[in-house]
Amino acid sequence: MIRVLIAEDQALLLGALAALLRLEDDLEVVGQARNGQEALALCGTLKPDVVLTDIEMPLMTGLELAAALRDQGAATKVVIVTTFARSGYLRRAMAAGVRGYLLKDAPAETLAAAIRSVHEGGRAIAPELALESWSGGEDPLSERERQVLRLAGEGRSGAEIARQLHLSEGTVRNYLSEAISKLNAGNRVEAFRLARDAGWL
Repeated sequence: MIRVLIAEDQALLLGALAALLRLEDDLEVVGQARNGQEALALCGTLKPDVVLTDIEMPLMTGLELAAALRDQGAATKVVIVTTFARSGYLRRAMAAGVRGYLLKDAPAETLAAAIRSVHEGGRAIAPELALESWSGGEDPLSERERQVLRLAGEGRSGAEIARQLHLSEGTVRNYLSEAISKLNAGNRVEAFRLARDAGWL
C-alpha cells in the first residue's frame, strides 16, 4: 500500500480528495491536514510515502512544506495539486524537491497514476505546465524579497513586516525597493500583483 497524507485548507476539497483516493486498492489515506504546519507535524509521526498538497494554505504553503521535508531529509515525496497553472510556481516547486505537479481539474485516474509514479521514483508534471515552464521568465526575487513583498501585498505596514521578520524598518524598505525595481513596477501593490501573477510569491 502507498501511504498518502493530504494537505488542503478547503474542507470540501480535502474530503473529496480523500474519498477519491480511497477508491484505489493500492492507496491508503493515512492523514489529512488543513495547513502546511499541521501537515509537516503529521509527516513526522505518520511517515507517509507521499504528501498530496495544495500550494496556498495558512501558516505554511505547500512549497514551504516541500522545502521543509527536503531539508529534513524525509523520505516522503511531495505532489502538488493546485489551481495555479503558472510556470513560476512550477519552477519553485521543482527547486523545493517536489516530484509531482498537477492541476485540480485533472481526472481522478491521472492523480492516482501520478502518486504511483512519484512513489516509484518518477516525476508527474501536468503536460501543459511543463511546456509553459520552458517559456516562462526566471524568478528575479530573492527569498527575503519574496517574503517582504508577500506580507506587503497582504496589507501589512513596514513596521509590521519588520516585527514579523525580525528586521529593521529600513531593511524592509530596502527589500521592497529592490523587489519593485527588479519587477519594473511603479509601487509595492503593482510589484505584488506582477510577482503573484507570475507565480513567484
